[in-house]
Amino acid sequence: MTSPSDVTALLRAWSDGDADARDRLVPVVYGELRRRAAAHLRRERSGHTLQPTALVHEAYLRLVTQDRAAWQNRAQFFAVASEMMRRILVDRARARKMAKRSGQWTRVTLMDDAANASPHDVDLLDLDAALDELGAFDPRKARVAELRFFAGLSLEEIGVVLHTSVATTMRDWRAARAWLFKRLTRTR
Repeated sequence: MTSPSDVTALLRAWSDGDADARDRLVPVVYGELRRRAAAHLRRERSGHTLQPTALVHEAYLRLVTQDRAAWQNRAQFFAVASEMMRRILVDRARARKMAKRSGQWTRVTLMDDAANASPHDVDLLDLDAALDELGAFDPRKARVAELRFFAGLSLEEIGVVLHTSVATTMRDWRAARAWLFKRLTRTR
């Protein structure tokens, strides 16, 4: 089993231009990427055609084409990978909506296990717009919500990515979650 520090070392070597480190990294992180992709897709509408493996592969293709990414650590890598998965799903939802093929909504579930909140189905495009709106006046809270919800990072991991304390991250998450809930229930 590979430790988080081994993953970080491979990421830093990749940042320094070592393509071999990138190739060694893939099998190490693939399982976690696939788990996160499956979590993203569980929030999707029923009947979607994208499979976790395809989502991981599409996200991976976007990751490896980034010029000189400055990978800092494992948490940052998974945050970026999850952001790419989110973008892929949003792009697909927009394309589906533009084509006006089905008229169905893309459903995602907002849930915080720690707070034992009940899930709320929301349209993925509404959630994306709400995150953008929140980011316009409070970018850090929007990023915390994105990393918590889409990347599935713990509050500690988010703190590492954003260079904030766990207490600050927790306050930001609570505020962002409350704001998003109010914003998304207003649009129904």
